[in-house]
Amino acid sequence: MQIDKLRGKELDQLFNAVLSLNDMEECYRFFDDLCTVNEIQSLAQRLEVARMLKEGKTYHKIETETGASTATISRVKRCLNYGNDAYEMALERIKELDQAPVEEK
Repeated sequence: MQIDKLRGKELDQLFNAVLSLNDMEECYRFFDDLCTVNEIQSLAQRLEVARMLKEGKTYHKIETETGASTATISRVKRCLNYGNDAYEMALERIKELDQAPVEEK
């Protein structure tokens, strides 16, 4: 499995740090310190590309709306088709959060 190549003490520390964040504001602060603006935007763009691919949007539509390159779109599509199902998991959880009553958010 591809993710086994990633496993290690430093990544465990990073993921534990992300999992320890309490709210959106802490996420903004942490990622602002951790990454460049372009890196953060690139990660967000990939998630949006995945959402649009799941909705059946064309490469042209995705490229036009997100500014993602066809290489990025292809990589995300490959992950959707052959990856660890993490995009699907994250998108489903985001959808559930968006649909939750205000007091649960």
